[in-house]
Amino acid sequence: MVTLQPMSQTDYDALIEEAIKRYAEEKVLAGTWDQGEAQENAEEQFNRLLPEGLQTEHHELWTFLHGEEAIGWVWLCYDPNHPQHEGFIYNFILFEAYRGKGFAKQAIAALEAQAKSLGVQKLSLHVFAHNQIARSLYEKTGFAETGIYMSKPL
Repeated sequence: MVTLQPMSQTDYDALIEEAIKRYAEEKVLAGTWDQGEAQENAEEQFNRLLPEGLQTEHHELWTFLHGEEAIGWVWLCYDPNHPQHEGFIYNFILFEAYRGKGFAKQAIAALEAQAKSLGVQKLSLHVFAHNQIARSLYEKTGFAETGIYMSKPL
C-alpha cells in the first residue's frame, strides 16, 4: 500500500534539482523551448512557483512511501479559496525502480484521499503529449482531457 508523508527538506533539496532538469528536458522534447534556454527557463518557473520552497503557501509536496521506502513524490497546489476547489498537480514522480508494478495507481489513490482531506473537489494536471505512459496512467485513473494544445513545426 502506498501512503504519503510530508516531504523533508533533505528530500526536497535532493529532488528539486532533478525535477527542474527533467522539466527542462520535457519542454525541449515538446518543442516549447530551445536547449540553450531550457534550464534557465525551468529554474525561473520553479522559483516563481515555489519562492519559499516547502513553505510556499498553498503548495504541498509529499513523498510516496511503500512501507518505509520512498518510491516517488508529488507536488500539489491548492488554494482553499479556489471557486471550483481545484487542486493542480505540478509534479508526479514515481522512481524508475517502482514503475510498471502497480504503485502509480496506488499513489494516485493516496494522493486523491489526501487532496480530499484538504477540501479539493477536482484534480487537474498537465501531461506532455509525448509521454504516453503517463497519459495512459492518468486516463486509467479517471483523468480526462479538458483541452488540447497543438503546434506544427514549419
